[in-house]
Amino acid sequence: MQPVENHMVTTAFALPGYRIVRNLAVVRGLTVRSRSIVGNIFGSLQTLFGGNITIYSALCEQARADSYRLMCEHAQAHGANAIVGMRYDATELMAGLTEVLCYGTAVIVERDAAG
Repeated sequence: MQPVENHMVTTAFALPGYRIVRNLAVVRGLTVRSRSIVGNIFGSLQTLFGGNITIYSALCEQARADSYRLMCEHAQAHGANAIVGMRYDATELMAGLTEVLCYGTAVIVERDAAG
């Protein structure tokens, strides 16, 4: 569970100590990314030495962060204070062009009286 912009976000379908009082909507954040020609050249050079291809790792992390932020903004627009069942999905649209989708269910939660 991770608080983001007044949201609690979890990959689980429940939040310990809270109860879901209302399901609002499926929310998503979508970003499409590509690496520049210069980035592709440096990435290709890194593959010669093996190991972690940091230029592509950074691109992937940025795409995930952007799609996560957009999902949280979408949830906030619906009035949610939490997101459950959060997932990522990625699709290569064409060579060098990737879509990253972050999605979940926007909900309103309240502290559980028993918790």
